[in-house]
Amino acid sequence: MPRIGRYESIWTHLSTLAFRQGWIDAGGVRTRYVQAGSEKAPALIMLHGTGGTWEAYMATLGPHAQHFNCFAIDFMGSGYSEKPQRDYEIADYVQQVAAFMEVMGLKTTSLIGISLGSWVAVRFASTHPGKTAKVTLNAPFGLADDADEIGGIIQRRSQAYDDPSWDNIKKIFDALIYKEEKRIDDLIALRQSTYRSPEAKAAAAHVLAVLGPKYLHRNLITEEECRSITAPVMVVESLQDRPLFRNTAQRLVKLLPNAVPLQLSEVGHWPQFEAPDEFNRANIDFLLGN
Repeated sequence: MPRIGRYESIWTHLSTLAFRQGWIDAGGVRTRYVQAGSEKAPALIMLHGTGGTWEAYMATLGPHAQHFNCFAIDFMGSGYSEKPQRDYEIADYVQQVAAFMEVMGLKTTSLIGISLGSWVAVRFASTHPGKTAKVTLNAPFGLADDADEIGGIIQRRSQAYDDPSWDNIKKIFDALIYKEEKRIDDLIALRQSTYRSPEAKAAAAHVLAVLGPKYLHRNLITEEECRSITAPVMVVESLQDRPLFRNTAQRLVKLLPNAVPLQLSEVGHWPQFEAPDEFNRANIDFLLGN
């Protein structure tokens, strides 16, 4: 049968982009990364969500690389980065980002974070103000507890790590991406591939530990921490995302001294992928100071 509509894959976003992928030692963690753009341009690091990979930014890299020295990484325990056998807290991810910057020779950077990545970006901005230029938060997370929502994240990821069937992996993207046609096969297949490795199954509990009762509350961002951040922060509220993330976005706009709000409709947890033209245009303008 003929396909209706434009076929979309990871490669349709990257096929015309000059980029390089590699692995480096970032603070003792072999870290997978991608780089695109001029090395003379201002740095921009992109941080994915829980159990994800850098490909969450497939539609972001190209447009941003026209203006910035872009990097996207796989967090420790996720994707194809190393998976140390210990629980990961937000400070561990922050340290990984700081170590990555040091190896790459980046004195300052802007950050884009999705969900867990936004949590890390806020903590990085508060603990490394001199290294932070600007921050963009998609699906903001880490300011409040929500037993039902966080329990759902743990349940879906645990089920997929334990049995990375197509259906179980697709359930993750059903919760992340609002438009069904954007839940593309490439995303499901990539996540399935990463979750099928024995190392990923062994690391699953370590990745999800920060969401559990032992670590969650001591890792949450405080209101005082938000008020201390001087870097400009664009806070993206996706209008079809779940209440925890919309509420967090609204609270952050009030707490952050230099917040720039952006609302996007007809998108869920991944606005940078569901509405790439609108997101890229707004975020590039924000980062360039337009």
